[in-house]
Formats: sequence, structure tokens, C-alpha cells
Amino acid sequence: MSSETIFKFEPQDYGMVLNNVAGVAVNSQGNLYALVRGEVPVLIFNSDGHYVGGWGKGLIGGPHGIFIDSDDFVYCVDSKQNIVMKFSPDGQLLLTLGTAGESSDSGCIGGDFKTVTQGAGPFNKPTNAATSPSGDIFVSDGYGNARVHRFSADGTLIKSWGEPGYEPGQLHLPHGIAVDQNNLVYVADRENDRIQIFDTDGNLKAIWDNLYRPTDICIKDGSVYVSEVGHRMYIDNVLFKPSSNPPWSQIRVFDMAGVEKTRIGGPEGWKAGNFFAAHSICVDLEGSIYVGEVIWPAHEISTPEDLHPALQKFRRL
Repeated sequence: MSSETIFKFEPQDYGMVLNNVAGVAVNSQGNLYALVRGEVPVLIFNSDGHYVGGWGKGLIGGPHGIFIDSDDFVYCVDSKQNIVMKFSPDGQLLLTLGTAGESSDSGCIGGDFKTVTQGAGPFNKPTNAATSPSGDIFVSDGYGNARVHRFSADGTLIKSWGEPGYEPGQLHLPHGIAVDQNNLVYVADRENDRIQIFDTDGNLKAIWDNLYRPTDICIKDGSVYVSEVGHRMYIDNVLFKPSSNPPWSQIRVFDMAGVEKTRIGGPEGWKAGNFFAAHSICVDLEGSIYVGEVIWPAHEISTPEDLHPALQKFRRL
């Protein structure tokens, strides 16, 4: 592992309490969009961390993932309603993928990803979305399914792939997704501790092993940024206080060949600069990293008094 890329934790005052930040994304103006589990689900901050607006009240029932494309359209993934919504930058709903309240037949019982028996169509508790350079929309459909879906820009389903399992090409909670400039689709195959890379037709091209429950992927300027929840945070989807035993939640940065360049985070996951349960990641115009976490409540014991906010920034040096 090379330490050539260094990031420093940079405290921010967002002017509000942030407890559960499910998704983060940055637009072409450098504004940060945080998808939160609160009354107003989309919060917008400028590059200085100052709140500049929000929207989405009453529209997003189960905020899980957010993505902003090259034209600054905003895609929000609603794992509760089983839909993906495309918005204008100011929150006007432009397109909905899926039918609210309907779930595909994957055999899943009670939203438990361990009970999925077959790959199914869109959607059953989708997790994240991304677009390709040509404008196609890719959705990881993970908590109640084991598939990736490809849509055209107008929302027409083109192809789905994936079946539950552990073999190459199979998926066990696809939790995050990204598409690079070569039209390769990176899938955070969380419970298989790996990233699988496909072409846009679903043909497997590569596997990056030795990750620790990857949750989200961001590709920026020749690097692949990955958030990992680790193996000390969630047991059967119940959040516990982290222990000091590895592998803990962290951020890892790779080159495009999968060679690790650096990592961020240590054993004291509740302290600022570390991660309790890293859930989402993005990179801004200056190369700084933002990490969103889903950290409240912690059910095992009382939440540490010095638990950091669920949105942290790391400036690239």
C-alpha cells in the first residue's frame, strides 16, 4: 500500500444536528447534497459547509442512496418505497423508476437479504444508483434482491443481472454502484466482502477481494474511493457500538487497477476522524472526501457522548 495520497480530517459546522446521513454527492458547482433520514431528506451545503437549502419533504420515505450526474440531475434511492427518483437540482421530480409500494418477487422475507432465493426485476429494497457516460442509469437492488438493473435515460429497463450467492458474478447484498469512463460497472458486493466489476451488459470483468463489507463507491480522477462498514458495526442489521478489533469501518482509496493507495480510519470509530458505520462517500471538486454515516441509535449500549456527527470531511493535502 502506498501512502502517496494523504487526507486530513477537517471539522465542519453544518449548523444543525446530523445523525443519519445515508448518502452524499457533490454537483458541478461544488455543493454537497446530503441524503438524510429526517423531515427534509435532501440537505444542500456549499463548499464551506454552510447550509444553502433543502427539499424532498414527503417524497422520499426510505432514503438510502444519492447520485448526481454530469448535468447536475439528482437521483435518490428510496429503499422503503422501492423506487428511484430523478430530480432537478432544485428538487423538481422528473422521473420515477419502479412503482411505489410494489416489490419484485425475489423470495425475500421481511426485507432480510439473507432470505433472497432468486434474482428478480426492479425493485426490492434498492440501495444505490449511478449513470454511465452515455446516460444509462444503473441501480443496485440489494436488501431484498441480488441484482443490478440497467435503464435507458428515459427509464426503460434494458437489462438486469445477478443471482444470490457467493460465486463470481453472484451477489450478496449489492449495496453501492459506480460507473467509470470506460463503461465498467463497479458493484459493492457487501456481504461477499468484495467489489465486482462488470461491463454494461453484465459480463464479469474483474473482482477485487479483501474488502470489509463495502457500502459505497465513488470514482474520481483516476481513483476509486470505497466506504467500508467493517465487521464490528452491524449484526443482522442491528447497529452496535464498535470495538477496537479489526476490521473496523474505514475508507480505502484504490487506483483503477485495484491497488490500494491509502486508507482512513482507526479503531476508535466513535471519535472524529474515524468511522462508526461508513455508509456513503463522495469527492468534491478539490479532491476532498465526504463520508456519510448511519450511526443512530446504537442498540448495544448507550451511545458514546463524544460520538462524531454523521457527516465528515477529509481534505486532500
